[in-house]
Amino acid sequence: MRTAVTTAEERSLVFEGFAYQCRIVPQPAPQTAPLVLLGGSSQNRYSWLGHEKWLAPLCTLITVDLPGYGSADFLPARHGIDFLAAAVRHMLVELGMPRVNLFGGCFGEVVGLRFAQMYPEFVSRIVFCGAAKRLPESYVDAVPRLSRALERGEIAQAADGLVRMFMSNPGAGQVRKHAAVARLLYRQFMSQTPDELRKALEHNTRLTTHGCYEPLPVPDVPSLVFTGEYDTLCTPQMGREVAAAMPSARFTTIKEADHLAPVERRQEVADLIGRFCTDRPIDDLPYCTPVEDPRRVAVPRSRFHDGRP
Repeated sequence: MRTAVTTAEERSLVFEGFAYQCRIVPQPAPQTAPLVLLGGSSQNRYSWLGHEKWLAPLCTLITVDLPGYGSADFLPARHGIDFLAAAVRHMLVELGMPRVNLFGGCFGEVVGLRFAQMYPEFVSRIVFCGAAKRLPESYVDAVPRLSRALERGEIAQAADGLVRMFMSNPGAGQVRKHAAVARLLYRQFMSQTPDELRKALEHNTRLTTHGCYEPLPVPDVPSLVFTGEYDTLCTPQMGREVAAAMPSARFTTIKEADHLAPVERRQEVADLIGRFCTDRPIDDLPYCTPVEDPRRVAVPRSRFHDGRP
């Protein structure tokens, strides 16, 4: 029987003069450490409500609008990824959570990886989705066009470009709810307030200015990287590269999904995260491709068979 989940708590915090908010769904009988969910740049602390019914019975959940995102204060782009990672640490100290399981999706992976690199003592397990060590070419190409469109007030044009960038081409392969998710993404972007649009522009500046990866040590903890099998923004190969840079990471893809796998296959993604964070098997899941170990490099066989080099 599932353990009842208590009412969610909202907390307002301030880090280095910037106000931000987090949401905590406590689990009084957890099976694992609290799970911090860091979403993409267009997500907020409520974007994971649909995953809660599968994850909240397992552990306490924490979602957050970091400075510069969601309903938090505007954050000038001079503050980079290190600042956001430090804000995650500040939140956990304020909440009294010294060890957590860490999930990062898309831009949340960028912040989550830097947090794990800078503050490894806080991390029990790592799960990343839609990960990359370099800015995707499609993003770098699209950012100037999107920024100019937003500056000119051409919101519909920018929304069209955003949908094309985040979602796979319909001919790439079968993707669950592709049309519905494309419409949802378009509507969400069209409904943004002037404050949210200003933050979106600053986000693009921040990411292109500071980059998304630093080759710093990553804690040797159980780790998983995954994405949709048809992700054309942060491709499966990019995810493998991230996993290969981590000491203990495995890699897989979600079938019939692209970069927005957490929306297209919500239950399956929640199940995968929950399984990994509670040390249950993740091999041979019907919704995943075979789990890989990207760090395992095949050793070429000698052309001799008598032991000579």
